[in-house]
Amino acid sequence: MTTALITGASGFVGRHLVAELESATDWSVVGVGRRATSLGARTRVLACDLRDADLVRRTVEHVAPDVIFHLASQSYVPQSVAAPAETLTNNLVGTLHVLETVRGAQMDTKIVAVGSAEEYGFVAPDEVPVTESQPFRPGNPYAVSKIAQDMLALQYALSYGMSIVRMRPFSHVGPGQSDRFVLSTFARQIAEAELGLIEPTILTGNLDAIRDFLDVRDVVRAYRLVIDSIEPGAGEVYNLASGVGWRIGDLLDKLIDMADVPVEVKQDPSRLRPSDVPVLIGDATQFRERTRWQPERAIESTLQDILNDWRDHLRRKG
Repeated sequence: MTTALITGASGFVGRHLVAELESATDWSVVGVGRRATSLGARTRVLACDLRDADLVRRTVEHVAPDVIFHLASQSYVPQSVAAPAETLTNNLVGTLHVLETVRGAQMDTKIVAVGSAEEYGFVAPDEVPVTESQPFRPGNPYAVSKIAQDMLALQYALSYGMSIVRMRPFSHVGPGQSDRFVLSTFARQIAEAELGLIEPTILTGNLDAIRDFLDVRDVVRAYRLVIDSIEPGAGEVYNLASGVGWRIGDLLDKLIDMADVPVEVKQDPSRLRPSDVPVLIGDATQFRERTRWQPERAIESTLQDILNDWRDHLRRKG
């Protein structure tokens, strides 16, 4: 039985990773989050503020995990712009405390350190698709914080021989995602319009940006698969991407086609980012060759699941 500790277990990706690991009988899962709760069929979540070094040490040593999936971070880009110091402190210090605990206790624990494609930032058209060797040109404080996490994980792998792999996932979406994120906010507005809760007008930001979208369930499957590829002291890094770019406006059109009522589209200036990369598409060749992973879910299926999830949520709420 492999014991996994998931930081940020109660978050969007964490909940899907819990479901992924619980679907395999050879995993025992414990999460940490802001509040103690339970998830899935058999996963308990322990309250642990990752900024508290002593609490992190006591929690990790108590669980004694074989694997740590470090997902926890402040991941909302506009919030990082509004509160950069909070984002940098939260994301970097939490990572440091996890790494220091494993190092200090001399635990033989594998760590999956989850970064972000936001680290690459301002990518030129001739640099697409983006490989792991792409220079960092961060466009916001969140991206800077993820670069810092990424490099800290690499330093601990190289300096102390720790078993760490770094993942850089591109945009991932799916049911249960906060409506602060683009496709989820479109789906929520459509579901609200269908129920007559709002006028049938979808407020949008930049619809011309092109992004590489993955279904979150394909992402968490990748996190499970990478475990067997982690080598002590290597600190390897892998992009996680489909290699396919989608224009945001085209995905909105697909969602509108799924709507039960006619809707209009209106740009909302408050939803525009101060710096938005026009095109961000990833190259995950290294990861695919190492693990044989491939995305399995079509974007249309993912969009339908997101919309249906909001329909169900609003009906239960109302």
